[in-house]
Amino acid sequence: MRPARIEPASSDASFRRYFRVFCANGTYIVMDAPPGKEDVRPFLHVTRLLEPLGVHVPRVHESDIERGLLLLEDLGSTQYLACLAAGGDAQRLYDDALRVLARIQARGAQAAGELAPYDSGLLRREMTLMPEWFLARHLSLEPTAGEGRMLERVFEFLIAEALSQPQVLVHRDYHARNLMVVAHRNPGVLDFQDAVRGPVGYDLASLLKDCYISWPRARVAGWVMGYRARLESEGGNAGADPRQFMRWFDLMGVQRHLKVLGIFARLWYRDGKIGYLSDLPLTLEYVRETCGGYPELAELAEFLERRIVPELPRANERAHRAAAGESGRQHVPGRDERGAGPAPGLDCGP
Repeated sequence: MRPARIEPASSDASFRRYFRVFCANGTYIVMDAPPGKEDVRPFLHVTRLLEPLGVHVPRVHESDIERGLLLLEDLGSTQYLACLAAGGDAQRLYDDALRVLARIQARGAQAAGELAPYDSGLLRREMTLMPEWFLARHLSLEPTAGEGRMLERVFEFLIAEALSQPQVLVHRDYHARNLMVVAHRNPGVLDFQDAVRGPVGYDLASLLKDCYISWPRARVAGWVMGYRARLESEGGNAGADPRQFMRWFDLMGVQRHLKVLGIFARLWYRDGKIGYLSDLPLTLEYVRETCGGYPELAELAEFLERRIVPELPRANERAHRAAAGESGRQHVPGRDERGAGPAPGLDCGP
């Protein structure tokens, strides 16, 4: 197999790089994961767990673990996000994604048993990214002692809620940028190497409270209840009643979005990727919306309205001015380089 040409395929929020290889018999993707910074073995392990469940993950044609190189099936270049932004059929696309997720959660108990647990330590480490990177670095905000204790109580509450849920195979980034529109067995699923055994509500919140695209609450609630019925019909644990399942979904969303606020800020201050700051307002809005429906989060809601909401636009503006100042000396990655926007002439039909 001799390549005719090689092109960059996509950017990534990690150190991984992807290249599309054009050959006489078709195209392939090369994953380049620099040893010492990335490890391809978790990707290979989770691939072997998901394939028997009927999930359309990239087939691994060749691997060189020591050099961090994988030759993969090419799932194309049409992300769910780009297709949805271009007016694609949201109902059909989400039906496909929810069908696959239900299969993973209902049939993947044995596979989940081979993964590390989404335990209290990991849940806590994720949420502490929010005060470290979002509050301190991005907003230049130092919580008072009372506010710090309040955040600690919120973290403990969310950890307890997460650990009380049925434990399933969790992708951890099951959203519109990691789902590809493909002609057969839609969707193609990417970026699953960090999978763990964890709460049933997590991936559902990742998908339906996506940090890159939002839907009206009524539509989301309909999808959640439809998913619960599907999960239950396939033998999965869907909770005692719809109210409990919605609580699982909502509270896992808060845990995830607190983490993501920290991650998006870190991607700029540590890694020079400013495009994710544009997604902070939507991510914060998800937290605000959920806090309004749960008395246990009333203190967090008050803190967000008083200290965070007024400051976020100013912090984003400061960051973009800093990026503009640097652009004359060095290239600063922008939003368009993350693959978040729709491509012209997009084909959204699987």
